[in-house]
Amino acid sequence: MDVALTNSIVNTATNLASAKTSDALNMVVLKKALDMQAVSAATMIDAMQQSMPQPQPQLATSGTLGTNVNTFA
Repeated sequence: MDVALTNSIVNTATNLASAKTSDALNMVVLKKALDMQAVSAATMIDAMQQSMPQPQPQLATSGTLGTNVNTFA
């Protein structure tokens, strides 16, 4: 049995296992970063909506709808 071949196989297996672990860790970090960005974006949108003045609806000034009040009802 060739010792160099055995060492090569062991090194390849070790590298693959390490790569899987590294990929899994990278995915966890990415998910946490995306979650943090989502929370930050939602907080920013809420803050913007609360700080903006709400527009007041305009009253009707012409036409038949909303310009007359029936005081005898």
